Amino acid sequence: MAIYLDNAATSFPKPDSVYRAVDATFRNLGVSPGRGSYQLSLDAGRLVLETRETVARFFGIADPLRVVFCANATEAINIGLFGTLRPGDRVITSTMEHNAVSRPLHALASHGIEVVRVTADAKGRIEPGAIREAARRGTGPTRMVVMSHCSNVTGTVQPVEEIGTWCRREGILFMVDAAQSAGILPVDVHEMGIDLLAVPGHKGLLGPPGTAILYVAPQLAPQPLIFGGTGGNSMSRHMPDELPERLESGTINTPGLAGLHAGITFVTQTGPDRILRHKTALLERLCYGLRSLPGCCLYGTGSAAQAGGVLSFNITGRDPAEIGFFLDEQYAICVRTGLHCAPDAHRSIGTLPSGTIRVSPGLFNTESDIDALLAALENIVRKREGLGS
Repeated sequence: MAIYLDNAATSFPKPDSVYRAVDATFRNLGVSPGRGSYQLSLDAGRLVLETRETVARFFGIADPLRVVFCANATEAINIGLFGTLRPGDRVITSTMEHNAVSRPLHALASHGIEVVRVTADAKGRIEPGAIREAARRGTGPTRMVVMSHCSNVTGTVQPVEEIGTWCRREGILFMVDAAQSAGILPVDVHEMGIDLLAVPGHKGLLGPPGTAILYVAPQLAPQPLIFGGTGGNSMSRHMPDELPERLESGTINTPGLAGLHAGITFVTQTGPDRILRHKTALLERLCYGLRSLPGCCLYGTGSAAQAGGVLSFNITGRDPAEIGFFLDEQYAICVRTGLHCAPDAHRSIGTLPSGTIRVSPGLFNTESDIDALLAALENIVRKREGLGS
């Protein structure tokens, strides 16, 4: 079986409880929740509500009805940005963002939104002072700061609590992309001053693809991106004002949400601290081994404890894609190579155009997986096998 080390893209494998929850819901409760008065539909609706309440508890959200379910974090981010920003608004972001943030903002710039990008340092870190300065030097007031909690390229953890606290004090909306941190690092919308939080279900929360979360603060009422049936007030041609229905048109992914509920429950019972310690230990082992590898260059903070579950590196004179190909082809080891949908981040750390080799171990990886990767890299780099033979 392959050694999978690309959990920053999608966590795999999932806990058995997640598989069981999805299967049982498909088989026994595979109806539209909240669309009928019969018992099966009511039971499905109850399951969705329980998942909403579980999400709310996990992220410190006071009102579960402010939790909106989406198909993925990209959709959640688009709803948060397109649904909230208006022509003339000013937005501060960073050069460490995934295209899920960068591309919507680029599109919004052509609709009268001023977008200011704060440049990260060579380690991928954004200084809070740089955010404050960018917000204050514009001709008009800043409406929003939007940034990732943890880089999907370097693993650099950004000081979101400090930035969020300042934004709340200044009356600036704060949106956080927690794609790489949720389920691994603490995320509390109240303590971190977060007004909009986008989270995928299929990464650190260990749920299935097709699930994601958008938290919307009480003072916000984003415009929907999708219009349609919500199961209530069907005579009106307008979307309802109330959340979550306002932003949840169409049939919701009940089996997926059952799996998400099981995933969050598993993370809670296991303990995010324990999960983080496990991933950090594996990355420390990897860092130690890579430092003795000829021509290896590590990116980010240089500390596994500050890497948020992700490590990027390159081998001098070797194309990352070539290394990744041989790891897969000859050793059945799955890593991510290239730009990781974040070209600005690679520009910041100096790895354009080829990108990096990214390793992101998961909860179910072991020390032997890391040792196998290091041994394979040693063979590839020293041309013992494959390359140059």
